[in-house]
Amino acid sequence: MKKLNLLEGMCAFLFLTVLPVRGQEDSTRIARTLTTDEVVVTGTRNETDIRHLPITISVVDRKQLENNYQPSVLPTLTEQVPGFFTTSRGIMGYGVSTGAAGGMSLRGVGGSPTAGLLVLIDGHPQYMGLMGHPIADAYQTMMTERVEVLRGPASVLYGSNAMGGVINIVTRQMQEEGTKTNLQLGYGSYNTLQTEVSNRVKHGRFSSVATGSYNRSDGHRPDMEFEQYGGYVKLGYDLSNHWKVWGDLNATHFNASNPGTIAAPYIDNDSRITRGMASAALENHYDRTSGALSFFYNWGRHKINDGYHPGEEPQTSHFNSKDRMMGISLYQSATLFEGNRITAGFDYQHFGGESWYQVLATGEKQPQVDKQLDEFAGYVDFRQNISTWLSLDAGLRIDYHSHTGTEWIPQGGLAFHLPQQAEMKAMVSKGFRNPTIREMFMFSKNPDLKPESLVNYELSYTQRLCDNRLNYGLNLYYINGKNIIMVDPSQRKNMNSGKIENWGVETNIAYRFNARWQANANYSWLHMENPVLAAPEHKLYAGVSYRQGRWTLTSGMQYIKGLYTSVTKGQEKQESFVLWDLNASYRLCNFASLFVKGENLLAQRYEINAGYPMPKATFMGGINVNF
Repeated sequence: MKKLNLLEGMCAFLFLTVLPVRGQEDSTRIARTLTTDEVVVTGTRNETDIRHLPITISVVDRKQLENNYQPSVLPTLTEQVPGFFTTSRGIMGYGVSTGAAGGMSLRGVGGSPTAGLLVLIDGHPQYMGLMGHPIADAYQTMMTERVEVLRGPASVLYGSNAMGGVINIVTRQMQEEGTKTNLQLGYGSYNTLQTEVSNRVKHGRFSSVATGSYNRSDGHRPDMEFEQYGGYVKLGYDLSNHWKVWGDLNATHFNASNPGTIAAPYIDNDSRITRGMASAALENHYDRTSGALSFFYNWGRHKINDGYHPGEEPQTSHFNSKDRMMGISLYQSATLFEGNRITAGFDYQHFGGESWYQVLATGEKQPQVDKQLDEFAGYVDFRQNISTWLSLDAGLRIDYHSHTGTEWIPQGGLAFHLPQQAEMKAMVSKGFRNPTIREMFMFSKNPDLKPESLVNYELSYTQRLCDNRLNYGLNLYYINGKNIIMVDPSQRKNMNSGKIENWGVETNIAYRFNARWQANANYSWLHMENPVLAAPEHKLYAGVSYRQGRWTLTSGMQYIKGLYTSVTKGQEKQESFVLWDLNASYRLCNFASLFVKGENLLAQRYEINAGYPMPKATFMGGINVNF
């Protein structure tokens, strides 16, 4: 069986290297995920040429996000980032609690709920203080300039939950002087409405970004309504050529209904969720040093009716929770001598909250948990260009958790700069995750849990050819993890009884044929000794983009094989399917364009969450206005 899987992976890699695939409207931005001189911030916390980093980072830019016409960034990441997958259950919205989607995995690490994969917004961690997992519906395209996905452990820089990797959402920016306003309105299948408005200003030293959105859908099944509205504001001021201060505020509220599985439908399984984020930072940028002092505060308010099955009585009490996370981050990066860069930093986080059941008849509040925890950490990352052909990187973090104690996290790697614009990199890194309040003190609770940990070994190769029109890359990795938290059915509590042993291949390729045609593709093969949800064995995406005059057409096809929708022993279930999407836009004038998109045009019948059939072909049309 393993030989067959490996053969399938090799054949798919050879196939995608010659398949025409999807690109971008602007030819100067094609294949940013493969360009070896990309400047990123996630790998070292300061702007760094990706060639000097031994880690693998994929970048999905604003143009790619806009071309997909999705309110959430996650569907675009699932297409464009090899090894990454997000679960879904309908045409719009992920929801929370039992039956929710939005579970994310990277190289088979993450799970549902996603606690082993860290989501950041401008470098600040985004997860629920009690449950320890991100809220998928909070990561909206309207606020995003680009997304940087670090594929592999990033715990040296970002601590707990960065065990499998990091998704860093870099928020919108305004680079040029002036004012820009954008309005998007779309309507489609199942009474689905998408709206978004944004305004960006730059005047001298001052800059601002403000966005707002309202989205809703009836869903493709009864009792599957989704409604969301939110806003984002960011203000910045350049104190001098070297110092800058900025602050932002993001809030979203959504109402999500869960219809349950086909076999066991629910009535009144509804969630009312409010999430918010605020942060402020003071940054400095000099020729030989740069850094920042930042503060962040996240909060949430959740009201959940767990619903009831037909023939049963309605719930007599509803679950409620409040959570918060606040922290301070300080780092400074400096070049001490030629070819050197050292980054040192300190992180502090305070997180927790309370949960209770509200009795409907009397209004009585039945407490469940009220808990607060703290984390302190210091880290250092050292990078040295030993010659024109070799860069060395090494890092170390010491992390103290107020309940589980101290954890040491090392990593190291080499980047070889080869002739003909080729790069070869080798990396060994440790990732870890502290147990959450939910796992220790709420459901299947066990206060004696230890942190999860894994070690990732990775070898990668990238190259640019044909005057940078062709870009390709290949990654090989092996992951070994221990103390994975799982529910022990015999004791009905969480235990450090699980293991991770994953290995696989990731590859991507992009080619710009001319100013009109461009293409890219990515493929990942994953072998898991211990299968997990939301982690397909094979994932292939291929697409093509064409631009002529006022017309822009993009089309992509995604192939998923061996996706586990159930990992219950003796009841394992896998899904395989092919999805074809097509987007088209027509520019009416300098400030307005029409768009139409179709998803699952092959009308595939498939499930991602067990018991939740996905919609067949869906369509949406709308208008974009820019002035």
